[in-house]
Amino acid sequence: MATTRQAHTVWEGNLPKGAGNVTFDSSGIPQQAVTWASRAEEANGKTSPEELIAAAHSSCFSMALSNGLDKAGTPPTKLTTQAEVTFQPGTGITGVHLTVQGEVPGLDEAGFVKAAEDAKANCPVSQALSGTTITLSASLA
Repeated sequence: MATTRQAHTVWEGNLPKGAGNVTFDSSGIPQQAVTWASRAEEANGKTSPEELIAAAHSSCFSMALSNGLDKAGTPPTKLTTQAEVTFQPGTGITGVHLTVQGEVPGLDEAGFVKAAEDAKANCPVSQALSGTTITLSASLA
């Protein structure tokens, strides 16, 4: 069964001086402010499309890795994943780097790295970002 999630943004003004608010319609997460400066310079308490992509990618990857490990008979105790999305004004998103540390009883480092590489290639957000370079660092805790 397919699911659909929704968010919307109301933007006022031009790009350099304007501002917007992202509303998470499906989850009800508190509304978040976004500006060009928060995207291209410092966050200053505001979000950006890249931070939202990082959140989506880190959670999707963690779910895919957890599922893959479980199916292989080595369910994880804990996975901590960070996604860093790099944005270059004038160019766009230039890459994503995933860093994952796992606690997986009964699995060695090589097995964990292999499972993480598989999750990187197959999680739906990675697939949606297939036009972007995605790199990975994986280690056991």
